[in-house]
Amino acid sequence: MSRYLGSVCKLCRREREKLFLKGERCFSNCVFDKNRGKNGPGQHGSSKGKMSDYAKHLREKQKAKRMYGLTEEQFKHYYEEAEKMKGSPGDNLLKLLELRLDNVVFRLGFASSKRMSRQIVNHGNIIVNGKRVDVPRYCVKVGDVITVPEKYKMNAAMKKLVEKPVSNVPSWLSFDKNKILGTMVSEPLAGELYQSNIDSQLIIEYYSK
Repeated sequence: MSRYLGSVCKLCRREREKLFLKGERCFSNCVFDKNRGKNGPGQHGSSKGKMSDYAKHLREKQKAKRMYGLTEEQFKHYYEEAEKMKGSPGDNLLKLLELRLDNVVFRLGFASSKRMSRQIVNHGNIIVNGKRVDVPRYCVKVGDVITVPEKYKMNAAMKKLVEKPVSNVPSWLSFDKNKILGTMVSEPLAGELYQSNIDSQLIIEYYSK
């Protein structure tokens, strides 16, 4: 499966806002905070012409897709699934993205970035309800208990992460710092689905044309 392996800083510059794809590194010595980071990448990056409606829809879709680290095929699949669900397609789309296992692992603080959380899941270092799960797209459900193997709890990187103040955990998740154990306690509400300023309606309009 194809996946972007280039500089993630270019992705932030292209969207003209921080996507926090490097975790803590985005808060210090970030290219986007410097003068050259204010323009998009490439020879036409400094262009500041007025965006068309199509461009606005496209950029919103690209921003969300990059934030969650998905390919176009994966992202469109989530859109199609959201359209079939009851309620607002935009909120449904964001809910499906938020409930991905790799995203929940990141939200619980087991990883400093979503790229790292996906790697942790792929390597089989996440246990859901007592069973090892190595599929990042696994949809977490209410009542699911998420933790890591005992030997991984002794990992220096994991210890460093869990010792930090818990600030990223949303209200629909609970985290036991002593046991390094997270639980999905409820369905996320619409207002709790935005990790960044994502206008899901623009994404729905992009695909519905």
